[in-house]
Amino acid sequence: MTNPAPRVSIVIPAYNEGPDIVSGLDRIFEAIKLDAEVLVVVDSADDTTIPPVDEYRVHEPRIRHLVNDYGRGPAYAIRYGIDHAAADTVVVTMADGCDDPRQIDDLVKLVERGVVVAAASRYMPGGQQVGGPRFKVFLSRIAGRTLHIFTGVGTRDATNSFKAYSKRFVESVGIDSKHGFEIGLELTAKARRLRQPVAEIPTIWLDRTFGQSNFKLSKWIPKYMRWYFFAFGRQLSADEVRAKSSAER
Repeated sequence: MTNPAPRVSIVIPAYNEGPDIVSGLDRIFEAIKLDAEVLVVVDSADDTTIPPVDEYRVHEPRIRHLVNDYGRGPAYAIRYGIDHAAADTVVVTMADGCDDPRQIDDLVKLVERGVVVAAASRYMPGGQQVGGPRFKVFLSRIAGRTLHIFTGVGTRDATNSFKAYSKRFVESVGIDSKHGFEIGLELTAKARRLRQPVAEIPTIWLDRTFGQSNFKLSKWIPKYMRWYFFAFGRQLSADEVRAKSSAER
């Protein structure tokens, strides 16, 4: 008899987090009430994240590590995790502990009610961002607000990576991002072009208190801008979204 699929697969892209990842895992397993699997995705078998995750698995069998063979970087790690998720709903959250895992259950329930993207929003009433580079925060806030106003997408925080997705929706539109964390914006933009429902709940984001972020603003801005502008335009079918996004690579 096979085990039933969990209600949510939580995908965590990680890069040499070492034992620092443990505190974030503790918060996730303390917060979630739904049946879940946690997939920590790394790029290589010698990543320092693996030993603490495997040790954690001794007392928490819902977690396992995956070694991504699609390519290096967070975009490929997230894609690999989604492709190997057992649940119909996938939540992407970061390994650095910035996201608040108490929102995971509510994000999942929004997807189960019919939205294809459920966003944890720093910029809606009740949300907050504490810390982080000011210029990056400014750009993120402006992008989210203008997309919300001018396209009607159902979140004011399209750039946040902390989101839940319908796996069926992701499979229908595909993922084209190959580099960083722009996947959250990509899938939000694709949902808008399909006119599929997107919703948000407030979250409080806290800047990481350990390690160093690998986010390089100048490197990622063009990649984010591509998906920002993709959100504008007429309604498309899933096949048209795939064709148009592939043609714009």
